[in-house]
Amino acid sequence: MPNQGSVRHPPVRRARRPGEGANLELPFGSAAGPDTAAALVPEHATLALLRPAAACCRACHLWELGTQTVFGEGQPGAKLMLVGEQPGDMEDRQGRPFVGPAGRLLDQALEEIGLDRREVYITNVVKHFKWTPRGTRRLHVTPTAPEITACRPWLDAEVAVVRPEVIVCLGATAAQALIDRSFRVTVSRGELLPSPLARLVMATVHPSSLLRTPDEEQRQEGIRRFTADLAKAAAAVRGEGSSPAREARSGDANQ
Repeated sequence: MPNQGSVRHPPVRRARRPGEGANLELPFGSAAGPDTAAALVPEHATLALLRPAAACCRACHLWELGTQTVFGEGQPGAKLMLVGEQPGDMEDRQGRPFVGPAGRLLDQALEEIGLDRREVYITNVVKHFKWTPRGTRRLHVTPTAPEITACRPWLDAEVAVVRPEVIVCLGATAAQALIDRSFRVTVSRGELLPSPLARLVMATVHPSSLLRTPDEEQRQEGIRRFTADLAKAAAAVRGEGSSPAREARSGDANQ
């Protein structure tokens, strides 16, 4: 998720490296730096177990950049899951997903379609903020494929616990991680697709991209389309509208 602004912030505490006095004994699995976090995911996982386990994750180097792990937020049993790329500056400081300007835009869109944030599960593909300094700002850097792979077991565990009906990928990174590496949001946004992760998945733009649109008219149109995409996903949760299965049955009936 991109950097959330240029205002001056107080210094950010860096996560301690091994050997700096921190007790890095992990409650689940090994601290030896696995290629992925799979060994750290607790058996018979619950969200209450996953959160502290993820807080200790050292599966890739991003824990050295992030202030803290930013795990998902919501209730098990949420029918709609929203998945972004990674936490941003404000998320890294507060330890919660989507609490910066893009998060406020997301909340407004959810409210417009009649959903409370507490009704959905919100998370990211990568749980640490990857950034580069530029003056007093921390600028977002897109995570690499190995970093996404290292963090993927946490997302898979969240999906397994929450068991959403519909997953919405916010932005290209999430869509390519969850749908297909060749997926293009600009081509296939808003399409409801069957998936082994949930009954349906779809992709739309990341709300941060709307905030970067310089033209006010285009930005408002982008927000309208983004809200419409979320409304389509919410309707699919309720069993309304079209789905790949319904469209197939309709095509068979018309032949």
